[in-house]
Amino acid sequence: PDMYPGNCWAFKGSQGYLVVKLSMTIYPTAFTVEHIAKTLSPTGSITSAPKNFSVYGLDDEYQKEGKLLGQYVYDQEGESLQIFPVMEKDENAFPIVELRILSNWGHAEYTCLYRFRVHGKPAK
Repeated sequence: PDMYPGNCWAFKGSQGYLVVKLSMTIYPTAFTVEHIAKTLSPTGSITSAPKNFSVYGLDDEYQKEGKLLGQYVYDQEGESLQIFPVMEKDENAFPIVELRILSNWGHAEYTCLYRFRVHGKPAK
């Protein structure tokens, strides 16, 4: 609910995934990833921030492999809120998206995700 240091979804290691059921089926247009700024970090670094990640569209929660919508890098030197446009255009609308975090910025124990948003156009 807020952006205070430590108020995040943390998972062990540098790789993990999050599956989000959307409130409606949409044609995704962009994704937002948010992490605290370095200036808010008690250590002055954000090594627990996601680095490389990809996003997939899924038709249902049982689908093993979704449709790749893009591969991205969260810039630890950039703004805390970063927007990533869909790279792989698709004619399909999706009710579910999967965020796969492939690496972080060097934290050995865990990765923190503060906010992940999906932007798009509602399917008719």
